Amino acid sequence: MARILIATDAWHPQVSGVVRTLDTTAQLLRTQGHAVEVIEPTGFPSFPVPFYPEIPLCVMRPGRVYQRVWKFRPDHVHISTEGPLGFWVRHFCRRMNWRFSTSYHTRFPEYLKRLAWVPEGITYKFLKWFHGKSSCMMVATASLEKELFSRGFAPPIRRWVRGVDLGIFRPRPKPVSGYPRPVLLYVGRVSHEKGIDDFLKLKTPGTKLVVGDGPARAKLEREHREAVFLGYRKGEALGEVYAAADLFVFPSRTDTFGIVVIEALASGLPVAAYPVTGPMDIITRDELGALDTDLGRAVERALESGNPEACANEGRRYTWENCTAQFLGNLVPVGQASSLSPK
Repeated sequence: MARILIATDAWHPQVSGVVRTLDTTAQLLRTQGHAVEVIEPTGFPSFPVPFYPEIPLCVMRPGRVYQRVWKFRPDHVHISTEGPLGFWVRHFCRRMNWRFSTSYHTRFPEYLKRLAWVPEGITYKFLKWFHGKSSCMMVATASLEKELFSRGFAPPIRRWVRGVDLGIFRPRPKPVSGYPRPVLLYVGRVSHEKGIDDFLKLKTPGTKLVVGDGPARAKLEREHREAVFLGYRKGEALGEVYAAADLFVFPSRTDTFGIVVIEALASGLPVAAYPVTGPMDIITRDELGALDTDLGRAVERALESGNPEACANEGRRYTWENCTAQFLGNLVPVGQASSLSPK
């Protein structure tokens, strides 16, 4: 059994696909007998990112991070995020001449440009430097791998897909509700960079349901009174909302995968989305939904061609067990430590 250290700046109580992936993967690794140490923000002082308050930015003495890593004595180190914790664990590994793996989860260049007006070129330059010494960079899809190669990312890239809790996300009988059909569902952060405005502006008949919360919720609720904002849902309550809808709409142009897309498929929901990284790797047949540069057309086509049974069968392919096995197979041994010791 291996000793695996994971460094992440994204953790509970943040609600995101990254947190869900890391937490579930760590839990499954432990059940398999591996020792897993997660270095995450709750153990350090932090303050919220001004333009993204759900994300804490850690402020810590590097020595505290070094001691955590050294004390655990890992066989493998995986750095999941490019924030302060990821930076200092990376720095420690470089100092000790340890090999490590990284993963590319989030399009920070696009988000920072939209939210804080930081030029994409600056952020991509930093990310290429950050991942440049990784012995393995994990990405979720083939299209993202191709894009990163085209941008000059050089580490060996390996696939790390995502999973679905099939006990929660499954087809269920459609309940009798007061919502006019078709019921179109959005699940995710209620913020402009997620493309939710495109979803809410659709002129399609039926009902738009929004599950999630975020900084734009109050304003969007006032502007779109015809939509139903349900706030956060978790576990069985979230699974019931998925199964009660007729179509899942994924309006983001910037996600690298979209766990909510495979949760929808596993629930028997066709998906309408833009033809971008993530959806284009998952929605590969008409019976699973439709992709179009016009989101309204994608919705119309998905409602016509989507096959709930085919969607559920496709969704069942994405298990957390497969996800964890891929992650474990991608890890690299740290190798021999140098003669340095942490200060």
